[in-house]
Amino acid sequence: MDIDGNSPPFFQQLNGPSPSVQTPLPSTILPPLNDDADALNLRHLLSVARRRIFVFAGVSIAVACGVLVKVLTQTPIYEGNFRLLVEPIKGQNNLEQLNQTLTQNIGKGENLDYETQIEVLLSNPVINPIFNNIQQNHPDFEPSEFTKNLNIRRLKLTKILDIRYQDTDAEKIKTVLKQLASGYIHYSEMEQQTTLRQGLEFVETQLPRLQQRVDTLQEYLEEFRQHYNLIDPEQSGQILSQQIGSLVKERQETESQLVQAQALYGKLRGQLGLELEQAMLASSLSEAPRYQDLLNRFHEIEAKLARESTRFTVQSPAMQALIDERNSLLPLLQEEALLVLGPNVSQVRGDIRGLSTPNSLRSDLTGKLIETVNLIEMTRARQWAIAQGETIVQQQMQEQATLMRQYTDLQRELELGTESLNRFLAVRENLQIESAQKAMPWQLISQPEVGPNPISPNLPRSLLLGVIAGLMAGIWAALLAEKLDTKFHSVADIKDYIGFPILGTIPFEKDLKENLTVSDGENLVQSSGGYLFSRFFEAFRSLHADLYFMSPDRPLKSIVISSTLPAEGKTTISIKLAEAASAMGNRVLLVDADLRRPQIDRRMDLPNVWGLSNLISTDSLNAQDSIQQSALNQNLYVLTAGQMPPDPARLLSSQRMKQLIEEFKTSFDLVIFDTPPLGAISDAKFLAPHTDGLVMVIGMGKSDRAILREVFDGLKMSRTPILGLVANGVKQYLPTSYNYYERYYAPDETRVHSQ
Repeated sequence: MDIDGNSPPFFQQLNGPSPSVQTPLPSTILPPLNDDADALNLRHLLSVARRRIFVFAGVSIAVACGVLVKVLTQTPIYEGNFRLLVEPIKGQNNLEQLNQTLTQNIGKGENLDYETQIEVLLSNPVINPIFNNIQQNHPDFEPSEFTKNLNIRRLKLTKILDIRYQDTDAEKIKTVLKQLASGYIHYSEMEQQTTLRQGLEFVETQLPRLQQRVDTLQEYLEEFRQHYNLIDPEQSGQILSQQIGSLVKERQETESQLVQAQALYGKLRGQLGLELEQAMLASSLSEAPRYQDLLNRFHEIEAKLARESTRFTVQSPAMQALIDERNSLLPLLQEEALLVLGPNVSQVRGDIRGLSTPNSLRSDLTGKLIETVNLIEMTRARQWAIAQGETIVQQQMQEQATLMRQYTDLQRELELGTESLNRFLAVRENLQIESAQKAMPWQLISQPEVGPNPISPNLPRSLLLGVIAGLMAGIWAALLAEKLDTKFHSVADIKDYIGFPILGTIPFEKDLKENLTVSDGENLVQSSGGYLFSRFFEAFRSLHADLYFMSPDRPLKSIVISSTLPAEGKTTISIKLAEAASAMGNRVLLVDADLRRPQIDRRMDLPNVWGLSNLISTDSLNAQDSIQQSALNQNLYVLTAGQMPPDPARLLSSQRMKQLIEEFKTSFDLVIFDTPPLGAISDAKFLAPHTDGLVMVIGMGKSDRAILREVFDGLKMSRTPILGLVANGVKQYLPTSYNYYERYYAPDETRVHSQ
């Protein structure tokens, strides 16, 4: 179709030359696919319920009906019961009392093991006699059936046992319960008597041994006290403690006296200037009369010599006579000192006459020194004696402690033996009294009875369970069907799985030929005085707006539209998007780049004599001769696919195709390339890198998740720019805002009626 002559030049550059620096488009890095898109949430469940309503309903009804049929055909089962008050048996109680008494736990309560007691009641020795009595009335009764249907349990923390039996025959249940009640009561009576007898036998065997042990301990304790003379061991220990305290006190006083005497001795020795031996010798000489007479005579001669020396010289006869007399007295003094002192005379140092000269002060000091020495010696002797006494008392204390320990052990063993003997005597007396009294068996507090209504099947409960089971099975079947379904059914599924921006959501339209089209590029077709609202066409306007505002500084000039599989609506999206963009006043070129299966010429009722394949392969062919203007909108131009080439991929990847893309972007506001699906054909990959990006169409109920993953993996490897996704064929797509638009654009009489 020739271009209208009144239209502007075909390859007119509308926006002027492209600047050297352009604002980059939004990032086209592919986000990771979300494999957890099937996570259960309320929105997902509602969506699954809508899609799988027939699966859900069918499975639910089938399961519920199956449960109902099973309940209605099931044989009724009845249940009866009776209750026993299980007081601890008297004999058993006394055995427990015996054990508690021996372990000093009297009065701490009973220790009846109910679990063990129940097992005993279910054991063969107890059950077999009861079963034999029942089998007389029911010969076909089996032991396995009897034990299987019998149930015994304790009622919470009480002393009551609840015995229950189930069967299809209510009369058989009554017979079984009566036999069980009488059998268990008889068991309690027999068990009581047996236990009492065993208790008495045990006590009688233990009493002689305990009596002999007590007698032996008493004899040994008596011998022990006689051997060690222990009248009162505690009093003896107190006496020894007092003795050791007195000795310690006396030792401390003696040590104090010794210190004082030693200090006095040192002082007296300093005053005398003599050692003790010399002072004692001098005292002995001063008390010898003959020695003192000779000494006095000697001193008289010495005095005369002193007097005569003033008148006479030494050579004078008078002086010589006195000197001779004095010298004669010296041997006599020496002999007398030897007689008095004996061998100790050799210990006297210096002039013995000066030491033995009578002097009252010296004599007193000498006497005090001797007394002090004697006091020191006495104190030391006393100190030694006290130390010896302490040692003896300490030994006695140690011996007393050992004896006390032995005595205490013997006394404790005797007390324990006596106490055990007394307890056994008391228990024997109680057992004898109990055996003489009438035994108290278990009490039947609830008579055997059978419920009038069967416990199984419970029709209301079974119906409720059937409904619940049907619902659960339906939900499980719906979720399983959803899990096995690899198709997308909602925009939420796409978002959860891909995580890529959704550029547009196209609602499902049964007959696209009835859709509204643009009349003049600006207004919608009017009906009854108002705009005829079309959700389908408004979805494409919204898609065009999203693409336009992706980068306001650099509007999109060219895009490639493709899908993963055929029949997902990529061609329809391309056509309707081109119509929506041209209706907004943009010069739009729609290029059918699907050289393998072109559809745009057929959809738009255009001839396909010369098209894209011819334009690429023939250098002499002018683009103006191949591009056709749409009859619906003067701003919409179409380039059909042309003749099918032998190798479409080679043509689309040629240098000529790149030049054509640049020419198209220069002459048109928006160029839309409709390309084959990417699931098996890679033609779109050759075009997308030379355009502003790729728009993927996801068909609801058609696009496969596995194939989509493969396609996105390939796009990621080839670094193909992706602008976003378009969800096509969304059913039940009716946003809330569209309700208001439909009411607003409805005819006047319709709005009045709705109000």
